[in-house]
Amino acid sequence: MPDSPPDGDNPFDAPVQELMVRVGRRVRTAREIHGFSRRLVSEASGVSLRYIAQLEAGEGNISIGLLQRIALAMGYHLEWFTAEVDPWDDTTGRLVDLFHHTDSATQAQVMQLLTPLPPAEQKAERICLVGLRGAGKSTLGRAASAALDIPFIELNKEIERHGDMPVAEIMALYGNEGYRKLEAEAVDRVIATHDRMILAVAGGIVEDSATYQRLLARCHTIWIKANPQEHMDRVRAQGDERPMAGNPEAMAQLRGLLASREALYDLAEARLDTSAKPKDTSLAELLNLIRKHRFLS
Repeated sequence: MPDSPPDGDNPFDAPVQELMVRVGRRVRTAREIHGFSRRLVSEASGVSLRYIAQLEAGEGNISIGLLQRIALAMGYHLEWFTAEVDPWDDTTGRLVDLFHHTDSATQAQVMQLLTPLPPAEQKAERICLVGLRGAGKSTLGRAASAALDIPFIELNKEIERHGDMPVAEIMALYGNEGYRKLEAEAVDRVIATHDRMILAVAGGIVEDSATYQRLLARCHTIWIKANPQEHMDRVRAQGDERPMAGNPEAMAQLRGLLASREALYDLAEARLDTSAKPKDTSLAELLNLIRKHRFLS
């Protein structure tokens, strides 16, 4: 096969010449990245030094067979030298190159890190109770954890412990945005440290899309719900008059808040309505839900 470039009389000569220059540049780059001399590549591939020099200079007609030999000699796939996107200018391509040339043990570790776990394994045996304040998340979560002998975590308590101040002070100092940041960090911590737990989160967590999506992906979620009046009555029964104090529109606001979040809460895997039910009945239903859905396998 001749080693001379195209003669310029054919309209396809220009793209052919561009291909030869591109291939030559990539062969040279691959050789230099891995510290191969031309002689070493020549001896490993059986391709002459003269051909390799012409190839790198973009001056030799490309023989697919010879190029394949050169590629194999340096541990590359043929398409690395012919693709229009330069693999060394492309992040994905560079990562593939590094992966291809590392040892098998490192490749296995990378694959383990990058391969998503099946949904059931991602969620492990973590149960998260979501819902508006006053639905019974903390009461039922604490009781269920005792019945099942697994840890119970109230996310706001975790935020307070880590921040060394009450949530009210955190809100006053850092505002809602600062609180959401601490909330997201708390979610990451409890997921990283607990494969088996019942977690109760604040009602507004669903408004932070990234944090809520992480909860949905890494926990079995149950929406604990009640009618608006019971939400209000239970909060007041806990000694908190803030929902009603000096605010005649409190109930209307509560109904609006519940309506605005309902679709988000409904993304949970299961739901439990605690309206007009004693605690023991709701607890029995919660435990039954957990068994039915095999959240603790």
